[in-house]
Amino acid sequence: MRALSFKREYGKPTTICQTSWILDTPGIDRGTQVERSQLTPTILVTGFGPFPGAPFNPTINLVERLTKLRRPALANVRIVGHVFATSYAAVDRDLPALIAEHKPDALLMFGLAARTKFIRIETRARNALALLPDASGKVLRRSVIADGEPVDRMMPAPQRRLLAAARTAGVPVRLSRDAGRYLCNYLCWRASESGGPRLAAFVHVPLVKRHPRPKTIHSAHSRTRVRPSAGPSTGSSGNPVLWPLAPRLRGDERRMALTAGDLFRAGQNILVALAAAVNRT
Repeated sequence: MRALSFKREYGKPTTICQTSWILDTPGIDRGTQVERSQLTPTILVTGFGPFPGAPFNPTINLVERLTKLRRPALANVRIVGHVFATSYAAVDRDLPALIAEHKPDALLMFGLAARTKFIRIETRARNALALLPDASGKVLRRSVIADGEPVDRMMPAPQRRLLAAARTAGVPVRLSRDAGRYLCNYLCWRASESGGPRLAAFVHVPLVKRHPRPKTIHSAHSRTRVRPSAGPSTGSSGNPVLWPLAPRLRGDERRMALTAGDLFRAGQNILVALAAAVNRT
């Protein structure tokens, strides 16, 4: 079995991390790898960095994990990952450059929908803009993305197949007809323009619990949790050492039903289903 490594390439210095992961095979020169990549399907997987109101974006880690995924169904698929800075300029600059360099057969995009509790697979891109600043502070002061174009476009992807695949991960997933009017929708629109990959799917993910909930021992008088340790810890009486339960979570944290692991399981199933769709086309 050949060893594989990932090369990280960083864009120009910015307050938002822009990172790409490109699959490299040690011992084989870059030109040969590019030549081989032209013979195998390529999927570009993208996420977004932080943005105003969302200092933590779970799509960053999700994209990196998916790029490093090893599954038999992906054995002959080249996967390229990229995290966009959450700005209109970054999308307009990076997306055409990525498509020109890697010539992907499919594009799998992830974005954060902080107010939803489930995963949304978008079915269309809207020709609409919100008067909200991006991460660089820029506001596009117009109501549409492209003058003279339709009010929306269908996303070129087998959404129902992706939906069925995501649901096998045991997480709540729905189809959506509204990708919003911010950067996620803007990327959807740009990806659906002519000249892009023949398949393009966008998946909105919710905020996630960043840490697992501590194991709780319930008693008639109080709630306590076992102190974490490498091995069993006992007091002088021989009973487990207990710590007071952590403060109750805030309302928005209680609503975060999904974990990063949930997103990864759903994301990998979507990626495998999209790869199968590429092979069928």
